[in-house]
Amino acid sequence: MTFRPVADQLAVLRRGVAQILPVDGLEAKLRKSHEAGEPLLVKLGCDPSRPDLHLGHAVVLRKMRQFQDLGHRAVLIVGDFTGMIGDPSGKSKTRPPLSVEETRENGRSYFDQAAHVLDTTAEKLTIVYNSEWLGAMTFADVIRLASKYTVARMLERDEFENRFKSGEPIAIHEFLYPLAQGQDSVHLGADVELGGTDQTFNLLVGRALMEADGQDPQVAVTMPLLEGTDGVQKMSKSLDNYIGLTEAPSDVYGKTLSIPDSLIYRWVELASDVPDHQLPVWKEQAESAPRDTKHDLAYRLVAMYHGEEAAGQARQHFERTVVQKEVPDEMPDFVAPAPAMGVLDLIRLAGMASSNGEARRLVTQGAVWIDGERVDDPARVVETAAEAPFVLKVGRRRFARVLPPGGG
Repeated sequence: MTFRPVADQLAVLRRGVAQILPVDGLEAKLRKSHEAGEPLLVKLGCDPSRPDLHLGHAVVLRKMRQFQDLGHRAVLIVGDFTGMIGDPSGKSKTRPPLSVEETRENGRSYFDQAAHVLDTTAEKLTIVYNSEWLGAMTFADVIRLASKYTVARMLERDEFENRFKSGEPIAIHEFLYPLAQGQDSVHLGADVELGGTDQTFNLLVGRALMEADGQDPQVAVTMPLLEGTDGVQKMSKSLDNYIGLTEAPSDVYGKTLSIPDSLIYRWVELASDVPDHQLPVWKEQAESAPRDTKHDLAYRLVAMYHGEEAAGQARQHFERTVVQKEVPDEMPDFVAPAPAMGVLDLIRLAGMASSNGEARRLVTQGAVWIDGERVDDPARVVETAAEAPFVLKVGRRRFARVLPPGGG
């Protein structure tokens, strides 16, 4: 099999990555693959306790898709057996275990949604359940597996260390989760394992177990945890700051417009399919024209998961039902005095705040919108010459139609 040059593959695969462990490990694996003409086996474990996928999950899935597009073999593992243990990653207490039936049902839902990102053709993707090998292990096998890792090393994990110091209980079965996930890698002979940064410990346990088994240990490739629409917490359904992969196009579009300006480029890099060579342009536009860039990002995300036609309809829906619905027929006009001005000056000069201090307070309270898009950065510069005319809304009932300098 012929692969693209190693340098070209690395340029694609390093995009948006948090860590590659060891640092030179991926390059070495790719070089060996290139020389032998054999694809790498790239593993990703899916958590069957969370069947509803969102853009945060898609960050790792999209990295797996990049490996697929470069000719490598993807293996998606449904943790139906490990789901009965409960992954303690990022948890301050034990996660309730699931039944086999629950893990299988959630696994099917995961597949259906992951298909929006991955190439699911048989030669590109293999889907397995880890109960196939973990469920066949005897108690003696588990003892031998547990003997390959020490309690001291297990307590190096942040979650365990913090709970141990605070006196919170740690059940013995929680130590078995990273060992079971690592045994998945041993069973498959994985070359690469993908995961979020919260999975780093588990991925490194896999390396240790493979080495103890005499195998060439896998390379751990971790991806950042994508912040949700609130711009603070990682994307999570429980925090209601998520965008689901199967949400309606209009919801994807509208929710994307609600993200803070500071998050635009991060979402472009991690969550979108913008080509690498275009990233510098998007980064500059995100800084100079955040409102327009956010609309472009919203359109792009809808197109990725629902198609171009749906993206166009989502944009029209937003303009028709969100912006126009809230805008009264009559409102005062305000001619911008400069081609570019700070949003605080704009609010004050338009007579919608008595001072820049009051304008700042309104922005930080989320009470300022430009053409239906919330303004969250008090330091934002509005390019009035390029962006106007637009509707400035402050609070619930104060509106002004901002015209470009000269009133044209």
